[in-house]
Amino acid sequence: MKGLLIVISAPSGTGKTTLVNKLMKEIPTLEFSISCTTRKARPGEVEGKDYYFLSLENFEQKIENGELLEWAEVYGNFYGTPKDKVMEALQKGRDILLDIDTQGALQVKKNYPEAILIFILPPSLKELEYRLRKRATDDAETIEKRLIVARKEISLASKYDYMIVNDRIETAFEKLKSIITAERWKTERIKKHLNEVTSDTEILKLLES
Repeated sequence: MKGLLIVISAPSGTGKTTLVNKLMKEIPTLEFSISCTTRKARPGEVEGKDYYFLSLENFEQKIENGELLEWAEVYGNFYGTPKDKVMEALQKGRDILLDIDTQGALQVKKNYPEAILIFILPPSLKELEYRLRKRATDDAETIEKRLIVARKEISLASKYDYMIVNDRIETAFEKLKSIITAERWKTERIKKHLNEVTSDTEILKLLES
């Protein structure tokens, strides 16, 4: 059975990172897709673990060769998802998680329609602004820029397969887990097993009766 490709997006400050970390801890079989980027590595970041750090020239070459499942420019740097690693994992039945922005997510959906897109919403823009100011990691100008970007991202949320409002982290997390569980057992995904079962003569008779 082919693995699931799960894509999660959210405006900065919505709590996406916390949800993703909880998900990776709760579902150890879920694999996190490592992106490549043109930005410089930050202190403590490890090549091949946090990101694949590329020169702009190498990144552009990957775009030209069609080696990226998606790519986007964010705050002057380029980010992308290596296609070969994701496709190989999915074919082996492994579930892959992508934590990317709306621009990249919609590219993934276009290139791989089976992808499951999940958008994390804040309870309100007012609450989102409060969270951004409370964490005190950005100056006022940066916060305003993040809120402008948030409005644009939220306007695209209806293009996703699922939306979760993160008003309480535990409630949002349970909803996130339930989506993944339900997707794993969709009829379309287990048709092969159904066909094997119904090939049994006795079962076939029951279904036809």
